[in-house]
Amino acid sequence: MPHGAALGRSPHIRGFLYASDACAKVAERLPVIAGSDSSVLIVGETGTGKEICAQALHYLSRRSAGPWVAVNCAAVPVELIESELFGHVKGAFTTAHSSRHGLVKEAEGGTMFLDDIDCLPLLAQGKLLRFLQQQEYRPVGCNAVQRSDVRVIAASNRDLRVLARQNSFRQDLYFRLNVLPIALPPLRERREDIALLAGHFVHQFDQAHGGGDGRRLTAEALQKLLAHDWPGNVRELRHVIERSVLLATGDSIGADDIDIDPDLDADADAGSGELAGESFQSAKKRVVERFERQYIETLLALHHGNLTHAAHAAKKNRRAFFELVRKHQIDTRRFNDAS
Repeated sequence: MPHGAALGRSPHIRGFLYASDACAKVAERLPVIAGSDSSVLIVGETGTGKEICAQALHYLSRRSAGPWVAVNCAAVPVELIESELFGHVKGAFTTAHSSRHGLVKEAEGGTMFLDDIDCLPLLAQGKLLRFLQQQEYRPVGCNAVQRSDVRVIAASNRDLRVLARQNSFRQDLYFRLNVLPIALPPLRERREDIALLAGHFVHQFDQAHGGGDGRRLTAEALQKLLAHDWPGNVRELRHVIERSVLLATGDSIGADDIDIDPDLDADADAGSGELAGESFQSAKKRVVERFERQYIETLLALHHGNLTHAAHAAKKNRRAFFELVRKHQIDTRRFNDAS
């Protein structure tokens, strides 16, 4: 969620762009969390910006001048994960032809980000737990204990509590990581961020590909973006905008330039979980309220927070439209710069 001082609410938080209340609540906590050395667990769906959030914490902290080391636990072979993290000595295993420092050593004095922490094998989880508790570790094949000063931020798109109950993730490690939890909401629950992020990505990719920075999204293009539920979240939006910038030939980016991949019934799958065990009246009320809020936010984004123009587009009088805005506690000022 990259941030521009003129667009978001918090120009002092590196990489964090938002207009929504949901992200504002996260942003308010970041400086406080950054002031501590305790472990952080960031949870959220794939593509919500967990690594960017972790980077923001690093650069807000006293460790900002130190190393930033990111590790994708899912990408490291199971048999090598312990060596990758803690290093090894020569002869520790068949292919260990020389000693090698691990990523913990590389992160000394800084921050280590462990993405997809749920993919860490149980044996390595035990070693990580010891490291977090005592700030010490042993390289593979080494008897000597080494100490380290590293802050660990972990992230997962899965519920570690459920995994702990299933004995596929250590409960004691979950508690040790979850000292300072951060939950990032999906993009579909913070639609007022879509216009802001899309505009930022257009500017970013226009500059990167030599197209200048003067192009803008048309109202029809923005409406198409706002109507999508973004199962891939910010990452999906970023890819869609990059493709649009590369393929668009005009002075602006229109709806025809926005090529969004099919959802593959993602919405139906998500909805079925919400409806389970819910009464008809309750489900109907929830769906209507969600529609109202999304519809109002879409119109406000299209008309840059102008109540009169948004009410006219909705074919409602201004007072009735304002009552809907007030009912859903929507701050129209958030849409003033969403263009």
